[in-house]
Amino acid sequence: MHSAARTLRLLALAVGAVIVVAGCASSTAVDSGRAPAGFPISVENCGVDVTFQTPPERVLLLESAPVTILDGIGVFDRVVARAGSFPAEYYPAEVAAKVNAVPALTDKMNSSGHLMISQEEVLSQSPDLVLALPEGVSRQALHDAGANALIQQVFCPGAPAPASFQTLYDEIGRYGRVFDRRTQAEGLVADLRARVADVERRSAGAPQRTAAVLYPTVGGGTTYAYGRGSMAQPQLTALGLTNVFGDVPERVFEVQPEELIDADPDVVILLYQGSPRGVRQALTSLPGAESMAAITGGRVITQLFNFTEPASPLTVRGLEMLADELDGR
Repeated sequence: MHSAARTLRLLALAVGAVIVVAGCASSTAVDSGRAPAGFPISVENCGVDVTFQTPPERVLLLESAPVTILDGIGVFDRVVARAGSFPAEYYPAEVAAKVNAVPALTDKMNSSGHLMISQEEVLSQSPDLVLALPEGVSRQALHDAGANALIQQVFCPGAPAPASFQTLYDEIGRYGRVFDRRTQAEGLVADLRARVADVERRSAGAPQRTAAVLYPTVGGGTTYAYGRGSMAQPQLTALGLTNVFGDVPERVFEVQPEELIDADPDVVILLYQGSPRGVRQALTSLPGAESMAAITGGRVITQLFNFTEPASPLTVRGLEMLADELDGR
């Protein structure tokens, strides 16, 4: 009996020692900062190979679109600061609350809707990943400070490839690899694919109509249109609409009023940041606009910019909203 009890005590001590050693080994692995399996990794972004030694832990958001990707793969808690405009209309209440809890650096935008922020202010946040690359902020300066930058593929300079919803799925997959959240990214993509397919089914019997997606300058000035390099193109295709500027390879370009009037789209979608009233007035004030089929037929739709551009889950939500707007029109 005594021998048996002693044996049991020795076994218990041995097991305890193994647990302590294992725990120490695990703690040491975490504390050492060793990269998880599969790291370092490199991803291509705008023709540049961007290398990550470990998943990013300090993310600086310089545009609003990535919010729903980061939240969708469960890493939004790594955002340490943000800059720009983050309208609450983009997000469910719980996501909007997360966004509001992140310190805001600035919301200053120029007349074209581009963020105005200095490189010094960006670097002061000690990020290891910066999402978006505003004018005046360079990859090289970020790299020298120990940070990477990722730009939405549709914003890359040069001749754009035709955009599709695969552009969105690839964007999410890139985030999944960078943050070591591949499974979560695959789940998010599967959900979005199903939602796009549902809109395509709803739109299958819709009448054949043409459309233009525009970004008018509020107060008069340049009107911009979106070609096949923008996410407007797959949205229109899924809705059963033909983009009157779908033969233009650029993502966005200046369009003259005469070109728009001559194209005479059945549907016009106006993208905006701020108030929708201004872009409606900018459209209707164009010479000859009163004769356009979209205006006479009451098929002018306003939509917050990120519900179309760039590629994020908001693009799919925007697609669903457009489908609802077009029902019965």
